[in-house]
Formats: sequence, structure tokens, C-alpha cells
Amino acid sequence: MKWIAAVTSAALLAGSSAALAQPIIVKFSHVVAEATPKGQGALKFKEVAEKLLPGKVQVQVFPSSQLFGDAKEMEALLLGDVQLIAPSLSKFARYTKKLQVYDLPFLFDDIDAVDRFQKSPQGVALLDSMKSKGIKGLGYWHNGMKQLSSDKPQLMRPDDVKGLKFRIQASDVLEAQFRALGANPQKMAFSEVYQALQTGVVDGQENTWSNIYSQKFFEVQKTIAETNHGVIDYMVVTNAKWWDGLPADVRAGLAEAMKEATAYGNGLASDFNKRDRKLIEEAGKAKIQVLTPADLELWKKAMAPVWKKFEPGIGADLIAAAQKASK
Repeated sequence: MKWIAAVTSAALLAGSSAALAQPIIVKFSHVVAEATPKGQGALKFKEVAEKLLPGKVQVQVFPSSQLFGDAKEMEALLLGDVQLIAPSLSKFARYTKKLQVYDLPFLFDDIDAVDRFQKSPQGVALLDSMKSKGIKGLGYWHNGMKQLSSDKPQLMRPDDVKGLKFRIQASDVLEAQFRALGANPQKMAFSEVYQALQTGVVDGQENTWSNIYSQKFFEVQKTIAETNHGVIDYMVVTNAKWWDGLPADVRAGLAEAMKEATAYGNGLASDFNKRDRKLIEEAGKAKIQVLTPADLELWKKAMAPVWKKFEPGIGADLIAAAQKASK
């Protein structure tokens, strides 16, 4: 009987060890194509994480809304159905109003200014601004500056968009931005935009060059105005409880992988946007309009009331810190 008990105990220990040896599955879901900076950053994260933590983690990347779309990914994260997502910064207003700072029109001169703000003490602090809601920020990923497009031949001044329907992300700031222009904003999931543009459900949209190219929006729009009026960046977030419950070595390895993936993806973002702008121009399907400084001043003036409307929720000090990064 002692021999049987010993064998049984050994078997249980072996089974327990085998269970412990199973890698931790890390599901990384995002909504854009693999050929974008975010798509490439996610793949780099997988590569580095599995190299740093061999046998300890397995990263599964699901691009192009394969697993969860815009509307469901945050809920899935909080339920533990996915471990990493990288929503646009526009998607976090229900968890903290402070992140609405990134949606203010004409706040940042360029992506370098965005980067400086994100690396500032105020920008870094925003990564933990949703911790009380169960969401932990791990890093900022660039996409780029936004351009405006429509199915109309003219897109030089604010008057050119009056009455037009524009697809926007689910953001109150972006809604107010288009209302200030006299346009009609329509909140819509990213995966639905191409068809909506193609069928005329909406007249236009705002996006980065890399998204406009990779999603083929330029094929169903007549005009793209080079406005650089806002930024589309992402925050890679995880479930705070899951993250804090990881073994220390795994958490450290994933943090290092995120650091490397962030540097890699952000390095690609500028190159992708320059390349894709050129490819769109060469395709000849959508006309790119370059605005004069005088034209841009008209857009800035039209959108200026948006700042005042959202300043109480964001905080004047945070807006000032972001402005400082552009100087």
C-alpha cells in the first residue's frame, strides 16, 4: 500500500509539474492590418516576448478585428478573454476624461511633439490613469497625424465640409470637432468604414496616411486634405489584475518585450506614413490637397471652441503640458 501511495504521489507531482510547465497564453487582439505600424509592433512583441521567455509564454496575435472589434475589445479585456489590446486613445474617455487631451484638434504640431508629451512625466502618468478601473497602460504606440478625406472634389476650407457626413471614432471630442465645422459626425467601427465610404453611408473620414492606404480608403474617396489636424495613437493596455498576478520574471520579460516593440513600431510609423502618402499619390485615385497656412488658420479657428468645451474634464494643466511639447 505504501508503494502504491508513493507511486500515486509521484504521479500527482509529475502531473502538477507538467501543468506548471504549460506556457502562459497571451492573446493580443487589435483591429488594424498587419501591414500597419501597430500590426508590426504586435508581431515584434510576440517575437521578443517568446525569445525572452522561452517556454513560459505563448503570444497569439489576432489582427484586423479577427477576435474582437472596436466595440467589444475593452469588455473582452476586462473579462479576461484577451490579455492585450491596443485601442486608439480616443476610446478611453469612459474610463478617464484626461485622455481626451489627445483628441483636441491642432494641439500637436507633429508626431515628434506627441512623442515628447508621451515621454513627459504627465504623459507617463496617464498610463496608470485607469488603474482603478482595472486597466493598466503598458506603452504608447504611434500611428500618425490625421488627414481629412471626402468624396467631394474640394476640401480646402471649413465651408467645404458643411453638411457632409464624416465617420468618427467613438469620441465626444471628435463629435464636437465635426459639429463645430457644421458637418455631421457618425460614430462607426473601423472595420465598417470602407463599405460605408463605398456606398455613400458617409461622405468622408479622418485618418493617418498608413490607415488610408492599408484600408484602401483612398480608392473610394475623391479628395484627401493634408491637414495634420490631430493624432491617432494607441495605448497598449492589459487587465491590471492579470498583470499584477503574473510571476515576477514573466512580468519583467513582457515589460521588456513591450519596450522593444514600442521602439520598433514607433520607428516604423513615420516611414510608413511617408511611404503610404507617396503610394496614394501615385495611385492617382484620390487627389491630395496641400493647404496653405491661411487655409489651416481657418480650420484652427473653426475648431477652437472644442478646446474650451473639454478643458474642465481634461484639465488646463494637462493641456498646457501638451502645448509645451509642441514648442
